[in-house]
Amino acid sequence: MAERSLIFAAREYRDRAARLQAGMDAQRLDALLLTAPTDIFYTTGFLTRFWESPARPWFVVMPQAGDPVAVIPSIGAALMGRTWLRDIRTWDAPDPRDDGIGLLADTLAGAVPAGGRIGLPMGAETHLRMPLADFETLRARLAPRPFVDATACIQRVREVKSAAEIARIRETCAIAGRAFARVPEFAAEGRPLEKVFREFQIAALAEGADWVSYVAGGAGPDGYGDVISPAGPQPLRRGDVLMLDTGAVKDGYFCDFDRNFAIGPASDAARRAHHALWHATEETLAALRPGLRACDVHGLLCAGLQARGATPAGGRLGHGLGLSLTEWPSFTPHDDTPLRAGMVLTLEPGCITREGRIMVHEENIVLHEDGAELLSPRAPAELPEIAG
Repeated sequence: MAERSLIFAAREYRDRAARLQAGMDAQRLDALLLTAPTDIFYTTGFLTRFWESPARPWFVVMPQAGDPVAVIPSIGAALMGRTWLRDIRTWDAPDPRDDGIGLLADTLAGAVPAGGRIGLPMGAETHLRMPLADFETLRARLAPRPFVDATACIQRVREVKSAAEIARIRETCAIAGRAFARVPEFAAEGRPLEKVFREFQIAALAEGADWVSYVAGGAGPDGYGDVISPAGPQPLRRGDVLMLDTGAVKDGYFCDFDRNFAIGPASDAARRAHHALWHATEETLAALRPGLRACDVHGLLCAGLQARGATPAGGRLGHGLGLSLTEWPSFTPHDDTPLRAGMVLTLEPGCITREGRIMVHEENIVLHEDGAELLSPRAPAELPEIAG
């Protein structure tokens, strides 16, 4: 009889556990303590929007050998019971006297000998999803067992996606691609930007997204001021460049790419910027191989823009993608993370079009041994124009 599981077959999660345990062995860790939604979902398949409530902590303990143990509020027992985990320990939460810390301490003490080491993500792009005071109580109860940084142990496993994960991200990208294709249906001169944003989210949901966790963008002549602002009531005007950037979600996996549209005929500045962005992306796509570093990709994108007379915008020019809208590494001059086959990444070059205005272009890819494969439907080489 096949094991029960959510999202993927149970063997997918067993493979993940085995790879994490191999990393634990290399770091001499006796257990991993996972508290973040993405890490818990990655190891269990426990998919819920209930993370939006900060009232309760949730824990998964990965022992050095054997299956993970869930230590969770009782409200999640039924859903966790549909995953591949068998050992599910619960308490009635929230409990201000002891919100699971006693149960968690007993679980870790049973998995880690006195003097053994407990791994906990402590580095960049991690967070501890429990009260700090409770963590200090936990640390005192488990002494002399030290907590040590397990960021690399977890990130080196999660950054290389399985075939099943890549297929989910490809599906999410296709959903967003269909939503982008519908933008001319609801974006036009005079249309308030906030209504365009709203209609785009509706389109993504209609095309199959489970939810649209992120929509940002902007609009303005020759570009926009930033790429993270919420939309306001200002109407689209002839000559504007409209950009929409989405993080739609399907089965817990994100896409993250944007598209630019000219409202009416595109200006020369916008056409030149789009041309530079598209071709810098195209050249980088062709050059990507395992073994390049994240900073090398930043250099490739900058060189491609500069070769066409465009000034690169500041900040990173892409990043990892998967269970979060953005994952490691970051394409900056300072990130020397080596790229490996199986990484899912975004290429996100941006350029300055004039004082206070930029344009950004983003695609999603997976890196194979022989090069990159697009997961997002490729943007058109010419800036699309929406008739006024």
